[in-house]
Amino acid sequence: MSASRSSAYEYREFALPRETSRDVARSVLTEYAEYGHWELARLRLYPDGRRRVWLRRRVMRVERTA
Repeated sequence: MSASRSSAYEYREFALPRETSRDVARSVLTEYAEYGHWELARLRLYPDGRRRVWLRRRVMRVERTA
C-alpha cells in the first residue's frame, strides 16, 4: 500500500504602498512567516516604490486512516 500525499499551496497577495520603509516591510513579512507559516513566493518592486508581495504556504491534506 503506497500513501501518496499531494501537496498544494495556498497563496496570499497584497501590496505595500510606496511610503512603506524597508524595515516596516521586513517586519510585516516576518510576522506572516512566524505566525502564519507563510513563505515569500514572489516580490515585485515597481519603479515608483510600490511593492507587490505574493506569499505561499503548504496545504496539508490529511487522509482518513480508520
